[in-house]
Amino acid sequence: MVLVYITVAAVIITGAITAVLSRDLLRSAVALGVGSAALATLLFILNAPYAGAFELSVGAGLISVLFIVAITLTDSSRDRDHEP
Repeated sequence: MVLVYITVAAVIITGAITAVLSRDLLRSAVALGVGSAALATLLFILNAPYAGAFELSVGAGLISVLFIVAITLTDSSRDRDHEP
């Protein structure tokens, strides 16, 4: 069981570091979603199902999707401005 905790904690830390240090915004948003999903997994393992479900639906789901949509919309509008 300790190996599961260490693995999930490593995924959370890796996702957080990747989200902060990555230069690509889309990669940062995906890393944030992965870290949030791993945090939700840890909460489920620790017998906090309501907190885990909330983190999974809001943190990994809603916020990550909103960030990805905003990034893709601003990238597409930036590409349109450069076209003749």
